[in-house]
Amino acid sequence: MSPPIDCHQHFWIYKETEYPWIPKHSPLHRDWLPSDWQAEARQVGIAASIAVQARQTVEESRWLLRLADEQPTIKGVVGWVDLRADKADAQLAELSRDPRFVGVRHVVQDEPDEKFMLRPDFLRGLARLKEFKLTYDLLIFPKHLPAAIEVVNRFPEQPFVLDHIAKPFIRDGTLSPWREWIRELAKASHVCCKVSGLVTEARPQWKQEDFRPYLDVVFEAFGEERIMFGSDWPVCLLSASYGQVFAVINDYVRQFAEHVRAKLLGGNAAKFYQLRT
Repeated sequence: MSPPIDCHQHFWIYKETEYPWIPKHSPLHRDWLPSDWQAEARQVGIAASIAVQARQTVEESRWLLRLADEQPTIKGVVGWVDLRADKADAQLAELSRDPRFVGVRHVVQDEPDEKFMLRPDFLRGLARLKEFKLTYDLLIFPKHLPAAIEVVNRFPEQPFVLDHIAKPFIRDGTLSPWREWIRELAKASHVCCKVSGLVTEARPQWKQEDFRPYLDVVFEAFGEERIMFGSDWPVCLLSASYGQVFAVINDYVRQFAEHVRAKLLGGNAAKFYQLRT
């Protein structure tokens, strides 16, 4: 049985010019490193993690792999490569030589073009991931889901995972059309879903019940084999502590049998990212 795994968290050495997306005067304005994560994670029994890119640079991908050399709790790295670039193949080959480099992510949510993922140069790059046995993390807003559905259907053998359940409008209690698009996306059996990033999409004084309608949708759509827990730490600290984020999911999955909970809280992530646990 796989140990509990946080499938989505970040590290950085903070410089304002390199992290313009971080809100001013926030708790994120400092270095966040493995020792910080471990102090929080061990309190809730999480033993390992996937470190995910926070800057769109290849150098950050290399840095995360160096952190993994030093910290055995980092079981995998989802980094960034410019999939549109001519040098993408060389960078994918370099990074994937390390078995802990398990996937690639692009910050599509910040692209002004809602159909960014359908651009020929980006599609060409996505097509290269299979050769290097790499996954792809979909970081998108609900408005990008139609394009994401088209993309995953174009690549039926490419493993995809949806980050943050596509950031629905939890603070407003809005379900449609996010709900219908999620159900359509989940029809593709090679797509998984990270239950992560929920608290930062909720109202400041959120309650556990605010998340249930959204969790009900993704658990029904993706099923017990394709859902995995992620904290989105330290970004989650804008709205909740690590323990509070874990409690949101842990309380929800109490309704399932122990072997199902084990998959949701670690087993599915280990399988999807082919981790050496």
